[in-house]
Amino acid sequence: MTDLTALKSSAREAAFERRGETHRAEDANNRNTLANMRLMQLLAQHAGKLIGAYMPMRSEIDPMPSMTKITASSRVAVPVIEAKAQPLKFALWTPEIVMTMGTFGARIPEQCNWVEPEVLIVPLVAFDRAGGRLGYGGGFYDRTLEGLRAKRPTLAIGFAWAAQEATDLPLEATDQPLDYIVTENEVIHL
Repeated sequence: MTDLTALKSSAREAAFERRGETHRAEDANNRNTLANMRLMQLLAQHAGKLIGAYMPMRSEIDPMPSMTKITASSRVAVPVIEAKAQPLKFALWTPEIVMTMGTFGARIPEQCNWVEPEVLIVPLVAFDRAGGRLGYGGGFYDRTLEGLRAKRPTLAIGFAWAAQEATDLPLEATDQPLDYIVTENEVIHL
């Protein structure tokens, strides 16, 4: 194991613990509501654009309230993992669409209508105030953002609990930066 791999593993472990504690906290629903209010304010500036979001898993902060509301003014898509070491694909989503279980336990539309988002709400394990993001380690979002950004400007919005903030994240040159980070406490514009 390389030093960077060990550093990332240690940073993920600490961030998972902080994220889990926040998710289990008595006021987690209130915090999630506050975070979604901030996210909706930011997304309102991008009404009409194709928004990529995610189906929450485990202790991830839940973007579903914002996803549901933004469908009134924008199309929304969710990620689909087709294979390891590949970029994500995005399938159109609405609150009424039939979902099924996809790879890694993420829910995906039963029928996939493929699109490419212009704005991406990104889950994460940890973030820093410079726009650094530590994910699960598969590189899916980094590959996806790199490919989308090579075609056109693509906004990346990290969505997280404030407790997921870290300093000195172990990052690599291939890690794609975030443009915004939204938590229950604030919106950080980078």
